[in-house]
Amino acid sequence: MSGEKNSFPVALTIAGSDSGGGAGIQADLRAFRAAGVFGCSVIAAITAQNPARVLRIDPLPPESLQAQIEAVASVFHVGAVKTGMLFSAELIRTVVAELKRFTCPVVVDPVMVSTSGVPLLRQDAVQAVCGELLPAADWITPNIPEAELLLDRKLNSFDELLEGAKELASRFHCGVVLKGGHAEDDPEARDAVFFGGRGMILLSPRIRTLPHAAHGTGCTFSSSLAAGLARGLSPESALTYAKRFVFESLAGAALVSKPGVPPVAAMPPDFRCGADESDKIRLVSI
Repeated sequence: MSGEKNSFPVALTIAGSDSGGGAGIQADLRAFRAAGVFGCSVIAAITAQNPARVLRIDPLPPESLQAQIEAVASVFHVGAVKTGMLFSAELIRTVVAELKRFTCPVVVDPVMVSTSGVPLLRQDAVQAVCGELLPAADWITPNIPEAELLLDRKLNSFDELLEGAKELASRFHCGVVLKGGHAEDDPEARDAVFFGGRGMILLSPRIRTLPHAAHGTGCTFSSSLAAGLARGLSPESALTYAKRFVFESLAGAALVSKPGVPPVAAMPPDFRCGADESDKIRLVSI
């Protein structure tokens, strides 16, 4: 392999395949491409799902996961790694061991439950997430239900989200984005951010015109954050980029399926990483 670094940034996603195309590996690769990043993928599980429900989950053998990661690491200069649904403790331990191959930022989306409410993590894997996967992360991006599980308490206000983000950052020694999208009574979509000893609020307007909660927003945010980091953006710029991409994706969410099925967070047309950011997206220190 040549010793020269890629002129084109590379990001790797390690996650599950979504047959409906709205989340998982498929959403990650769309987000990478929109950011101008070459996307590599390692499939941890194959899911039979669509935006409305998950029918089946088939995890791949750890040996397959290990071989896929080795294949990528041996020839690509990976600028960021994002992990999504890993499903079992065995797969989590395989990923954590293989992450030592990389020296780039690692973004962990601790995927535990699907948009439709189906568990995406075996019960015995929760301990592996807390004890092994999250300590290996540079950034974690839990939503409110995931953060409540990690913290073992309810989060009933945005002040409690901020405290929760700070606690998770201290526990796992990483940056935290505690996504507030599930707080539907909040007039803005506010995320609690903590990194580098600082608390911040990441804000965008809340889009209320969708008939159902959109499918794939969590995957899209974490992979967009990883893409920004792979491009060499500062953490602040990568955060606002990811938030803006999700906002624009929701604004253009596609009703690609039958009536009554949740929309998919679609790629905005002509979206460019690094374009002038809308003043609707703000990262505010507290």
